[in-house]
Amino acid sequence: MQVRKAGKYSCKNYKHITMEHADLVADMVRVERLTTQERLHLARHRRLQQLKVWRQREKEWLRHQTRHTSNKRHIYFSDSVMLLEAAARNDIDEVRRLLKKGVNPDSTNEDGLTALHQCCIDDNEEMMKLLVEFGANVNAEDSEKWTPLHAAATCGHLHLVRYLIARGANLLAVNADGNMPYDICEDEKTLDCIEGEMARRGVTQELIDETRASTEVQMLKDLQKIVTMGGDLEYKDHQGATPLHIASANGYLRVVEYLLDQHISTDIEDNDKWQPVHAAACWGHLEVLELLVQNGADLNARNKHDETPADICEDPEIRERIVELKTEQESKRLREAQGRRVRRSQSINTRTQSVRRTSIRDKVLTTKKDAQEEARLRLQAQQTYVSIPTPNLPQTENSTNTQDMVNNETDSSTLTPAVRKGPEGKDNDSFLHEDVDKDSVFYVTFLFL
Repeated sequence: MQVRKAGKYSCKNYKHITMEHADLVADMVRVERLTTQERLHLARHRRLQQLKVWRQREKEWLRHQTRHTSNKRHIYFSDSVMLLEAAARNDIDEVRRLLKKGVNPDSTNEDGLTALHQCCIDDNEEMMKLLVEFGANVNAEDSEKWTPLHAAATCGHLHLVRYLIARGANLLAVNADGNMPYDICEDEKTLDCIEGEMARRGVTQELIDETRASTEVQMLKDLQKIVTMGGDLEYKDHQGATPLHIASANGYLRVVEYLLDQHISTDIEDNDKWQPVHAAACWGHLEVLELLVQNGADLNARNKHDETPADICEDPEIRERIVELKTEQESKRLREAQGRRVRRSQSINTRTQSVRRTSIRDKVLTTKKDAQEEARLRLQAQQTYVSIPTPNLPQTENSTNTQDMVNNETDSSTLTPAVRKGPEGKDNDSFLHEDVDKDSVFYVTFLFL
């Protein structure tokens, strides 16, 4: 059994026709002794050997490819993908073959584009007629609610616009940006054609406004119905978007106002951490954005790609306004923080003054009660002292003072409490109040210590 060398392109018996680098260096001494003709002959011989080796390798590679051909996977595309691809490269025969096979002419790609949309972009009238002949929908909408007439109008393809209108295209179709075909048409002749047809059909401005707002009105009615049934206005779709996200992205101002009146949170996030304010900034709805900011939306909020509303806004004027709103928002927060600190300081001072006033008032009342009680006790002591005979005791300075005090108190014939008199030249009442005030201040100082 023959053993093969390991390797993807291994082949047999190479050693006798290949030379290592060391062998070539060793052979240089012999080559230097050869004549010019002998050297040329040697070079041809080695070149033939190299070619033989490469032919052998090529045969080995081909045999290897043949053995593994059956293991290769084949890629197949669905007929709908093949139809879209054939329409994009203008292969009308392939498109006809697929349509006859029964492929749906309204097949879409991941963006909702049909083959008819593609014809309007590429200005391919023959392909368009073929698709319409097999039943293609002239009012088909992509993911952004663009119809073929939107595409033809914005590209200025007058003959395609005429053909679509003749086939029943909706002149008042509204895309996701709220635009009708005539709104996005810049070619004058094409615009005249669309507006002329609208006039012939009796389309008024009132009808245009109602049609443009119909989706918003319907969404508002649906939300009101949900509230009536006690449903949740913050329900999310498969992308995590809430009604507030959708209304903000589409510029539905009345819907946004209604949701905010229902106290819907402005900082709710979808699966990509987009808040409603991101959606309003991305699609350029300034009024909605300002309304969200007035209701507490954070312009510093970041999505999963660390982008703020200003970062994803493509309109330079709106981006500048966002920067202004952000500055105003930060200034307002700073003023509110300072206001809270001032109110807290004022509250503390007011309480301190209230405690001080209350303490002084209580002290005055307490002093009057103490004075009355002291007078009553002194009167009782005086009566008791008079009724008891005084023993003969040696006269001292203290006893003399005590006797004088008793005699003075005995002379008092009323129950009026004793009151200290002021010095000469000063009114007694003012002196008493001054004394009380000093005591009160001392009492308040003691309390706070």
